[in-house]
Amino acid sequence: MDQPTSAIDQLDGIKATAKWPLLSLERSKKGGLVDQIVSAIALMVNLRELPSGTKMPSVRQFGKCNGISTFTVVESYDRLVTLGLLSSRRGSGYFVARNDVAATLPPVARPAPTVIDALTPELYTGVSDALPVGAGWLPPEWYGEATVLDAVRQAMRIPSNRLRGYGHPLGFPSLRQHLAGTLSDELYAVDADQILLTHGATHAFDLILRTLSKPGDTVFVEDPGYSNLLSLIRHHGCIPVGIPRTEAGLDFAFLVEQAATTRPKLMFVNTVLQNPLGTSLSHAQAHRLLGVAEQFDFWLVEDDIYRELTMRGEASLAAMDGLRRVIRIGSFSKTLSPVLRVGSISASNLLLPQLVRMKMLAGLTTSEINERAVYHAVSARPYRRMIDKLKAQLEVGRERSIDSLREAGMTPLARPRGGMFVSAGWPEAPTPQWNGKIIADLALRAGILLSPSEFFMLRQSETVWFRFNVAYADTPLLLRFLQSVRIPSF
Repeated sequence: MDQPTSAIDQLDGIKATAKWPLLSLERSKKGGLVDQIVSAIALMVNLRELPSGTKMPSVRQFGKCNGISTFTVVESYDRLVTLGLLSSRRGSGYFVARNDVAATLPPVARPAPTVIDALTPELYTGVSDALPVGAGWLPPEWYGEATVLDAVRQAMRIPSNRLRGYGHPLGFPSLRQHLAGTLSDELYAVDADQILLTHGATHAFDLILRTLSKPGDTVFVEDPGYSNLLSLIRHHGCIPVGIPRTEAGLDFAFLVEQAATTRPKLMFVNTVLQNPLGTSLSHAQAHRLLGVAEQFDFWLVEDDIYRELTMRGEASLAAMDGLRRVIRIGSFSKTLSPVLRVGSISASNLLLPQLVRMKMLAGLTTSEINERAVYHAVSARPYRRMIDKLKAQLEVGRERSIDSLREAGMTPLARPRGGMFVSAGWPEAPTPQWNGKIIADLALRAGILLSPSEFFMLRQSETVWFRFNVAYADTPLLLRFLQSVRIPSF
């Protein structure tokens, strides 16, 4: 029986050092055919599947092979030439130019759509075709789609008399009452009137900074820590000071030294499942942190949005302090869906009225429909089972991701205690030619979203590392890419 001919065999007259595959192109796919062709060829070049000097099919042959127009091929080839991946020789055609673009192409020469930063839209929208390895959200099916969609449907049955006005300044009363009951049972005594609902955790950060700080104030953050918070602090004219955090916890010697010198106004801290390390403070460290805050008189803002993803009994600053100088932030984006945009602030009776006033000044009230949807979801009987299933999925994904990253030669910065992130990297120090941002830019061209250490750190990282979402990190595409870009291969 005759063997079927390959795509490269169909291209008469072409001598190539690599077999040319038929591309899997989807005409209905977001981004268009050109973007798909550029991403596919860029990945093959960067993975050395198309070595330097490989002659590409002619425009006509490429189009015929893949069933596309010559105009689409010309635009794709031209873009690859602009990226430095192909070169054009008059009368001879197109050739693979180089495989070391990451090491030699200056970042400033790259087109804007392929440059990634901490606010790159693809990391948040969820509509990109790229593999969202660096994103902070999980696949919809992991959240329990049926429970969330049913809650949204119930929320849309809002009574007609609730369509008047803007809603309660504190947020939907039933959700606040439910939160107060849950927190009082599991962590600390709190009244519904001590809870303010927000448009997610970032909105809560913003309201606290607006209320408690002024330009020029020092604000402590963990280093590494949540990337958007660093930008937000600077936006308010405050001075962020990073307190080193490792698998062992906070650097208390540095914390005390900086507190005595700079007299901070407040400090943001992830007590449990810290982003990006996935570690938790011990009870002893949490007590010590409260003591330092008391000694130097600054507020502690406890970013507690991952607590439902960890085991019970972990340290809680709010529970230890009773909301005297601790402000606790919660969110449902990690357990329901980030699209609902509902967060919360728990604070003392003295502070909360100031936060409410700032909320009204900055944007009036929050969406009652979203808050109703969250209430229906978290008060439903399947919610607890859904959380238990989510934690089990994350556990499996985390172990598989760690194994896959080790196969790529990467070592975790810390052993996570749970949650959705693993941060891992190589031991080599970053250079101007080879660092996290350059690799992330290259990954974006190859259809992979990465979050490099530069997003999370104020100081210079000693190694090249990334934060990986465990729902997406155990994939052959990512493994092959990571194996191809490690510095010894250049």
